[in-house]
Amino acid sequence: MSGRILLLEDERSLGETIRELLEENGYTVDWVQDGAEAAELSYDKRYDLYVFDINVPELNGFDLLEGLRAAEDETPTIYISAMSDLKAIARGFETGADDYIKKPFYPEELLIRINARLAPKKDTLRCGDVEMDIRNGIVKKDGVTISLGEVQLALLERFLSHRGSVVDKEVLMECLEHPSASALRVAINKLREKSGLNIKNVRGVGYVLEEC
Repeated sequence: MSGRILLLEDERSLGETIRELLEENGYTVDWVQDGAEAAELSYDKRYDLYVFDINVPELNGFDLLEGLRAAEDETPTIYISAMSDLKAIARGFETGADDYIKKPFYPEELLIRINARLAPKKDTLRCGDVEMDIRNGIVKKDGVTISLGEVQLALLERFLSHRGSVVDKEVLMECLEHPSASALRVAINKLREKSGLNIKNVRGVGYVLEEC
């Protein structure tokens, strides 16, 4: 894998661990420990991904990303934060984040999500006998087209892109027109029935599509 990442993390040991792991896996990493320095670098350089902590000196991660989005910077962004309440997670996505990882976490989990985010986009995703044509929104099972609504298509793409990894329920709710835990359960149950895929609930976290 390759790509340039701006890492904002004020905890030295965690920042060093993440930087070393990402560099070992082929990424170029600029690591800073306060939001003001992150803002300066974001204007000076082009990045493929931002990884931002939230409670950092000078300029917090929420305000930093809001400013970047206001400046039409659409660089994909992952928050890593000890703020695990739903209000903080919701604000994270409202500011324009693409993903949100709650501390503590395994650095390897962050690597998996970064790899998925920066991997070259495929036109076709597969899992067992299920195949999804991303460009045309066509899904086939055993070579036969199955009909899925927009919500189920969006959920299926998320699961196929992250198969084997737990997808946070807050991320999955982005696929819903009227997000709620019950609506998400209903949508995923329908997707299971139509696709036959083994999608499991991870209590209190999200859902995972078992490896195919």
